Amino acid sequence: MTLEQQAVARLKEQHKTLVTAESCTGGWIAKRITDIAGASEVFECGIVCYSNRIKTEILGVREETLRQYGAVSEQTAREMATGALAVSGADVAVAVTGIAGPDSDGTGKPVGLVYIAIANSERMEIHEYRNHFETNIRDNNRRASADNALTELGRFLDA
Repeated sequence: MTLEQQAVARLKEQHKTLVTAESCTGGWIAKRITDIAGASEVFECGIVCYSNRIKTEILGVREETLRQYGAVSEQTAREMATGALAVSGADVAVAVTGIAGPDSDGTGKPVGLVYIAIANSERMEIHEYRNHFETNIRDNNRRASADNALTELGRFLDA
């Protein structure tokens, strides 16, 4: 069973709905979830928030957070997840922000740095990953980030 099949099955079993807020993965998590037949029972929506403006205007990420910590930070991932829950009304949120590459974003943060937030109304988990690939950097980072997010979602739902 794939990671996305497992996630959809767990969400169905728990009668929970999901929202995604994706920056560096560009909607890849939402695509993988919606590839699964029956995902419409558990998937509310996916928000691809590549720009800081969208992070702020749609998800409510504070401009102060972006100035102080940057778009690729634990704090931004946290606010993305909180905002996605508020906007969608879903039970569980997955938020991902990172530097896919092949170059950094000018902040000195390394390519492959990714923050994943998984949240519901009662708790939130933040996970930091540092992917490193020699070839196909961007695609591999995005793929690994989606895999890591779906893995962490599964663990969150099992806890």
